[in-house]
Amino acid sequence: MRPFDDIDRLAKTPALDRIAAPLRDTVHKVLKRQDVKDALHGVWMGHPLHPVLAQLTVGSFASAGMLDVLPRTRRPATALIAIGMVSAVPTAAAGWADYADGHEEQQRVGVVHAAANGVMLAGYAASLLARARGRSFKGALWGWAALAVGTVGASLGGHMAYHQAMGANHAEGYPHIGPGDWTDVGAADELEEGEPTRRIVGDVGVLVVRRGRTFHALADRCAHASAPLHEGSIVDGDGRGECVVCPWHGSVFRLDTGSVVHGPATAPQPTFRTRVRDGRLELAVTGYPGVPAS
Repeated sequence: MRPFDDIDRLAKTPALDRIAAPLRDTVHKVLKRQDVKDALHGVWMGHPLHPVLAQLTVGSFASAGMLDVLPRTRRPATALIAIGMVSAVPTAAAGWADYADGHEEQQRVGVVHAAANGVMLAGYAASLLARARGRSFKGALWGWAALAVGTVGASLGGHMAYHQAMGANHAEGYPHIGPGDWTDVGAADELEEGEPTRRIVGDVGVLVVRRGRTFHALADRCAHASAPLHEGSIVDGDGRGECVVCPWHGSVFRLDTGSVVHGPATAPQPTFRTRVRDGRLELAVTGYPGVPAS
């Protein structure tokens, strides 16, 4: 049996919802400021922030574990553990922000991931306390035990990211499978003014919004979690042009460029070129904001 089979059983355990759901609601209550949420999601980076911070935290702990094996290196190991403990604060904050906007199966694995990391941090706290009392070997033992638990937690995090696609760009395939040639999607006059509409271009769904003689076209699958954007709402983007709001988690994208205005999405929506010929609307995939059409 493969290890991820056991993790998949966690994801399909509804009993975990009794813990996962209240935690999700609590995070939403605490993270009320949109700018703070955007920063923690990593909107400013263009990809999730949590994995980047986790590299520093886990890397510090793993390096400390290796130094504890070598002679006369327990003092730098202690410093690395302290760095890991400090960096764990923003790492956890970013992780909780992403967790709150995940789907149920991701959150079930997420609470176990968080529990393992909590045990790990408790172990490292005990390690630092032992070292402060001059019991360096006992501190090293606590550190190795904490690292073992942390490895389990990191494996769960990797499963969430790679197996459950949490934080992945769910619209990445559009520039590669969307047709680059102009494709007829129907009469231009059929589109209602300002109403989000779904059209099929080749093998992909496209969100189309008409504004007079101007047509905006974006990938219909939200980059955050594949929600159908044509079921969302059109809003003013605070001076940045009209935007579409994802119907599932509230990500906001500009209609003209596809760029992210607010998370939890961090990747932009691929765009489509538009033109009207003989009263027919035609679309062709462009790619991402700032990337010229081929």
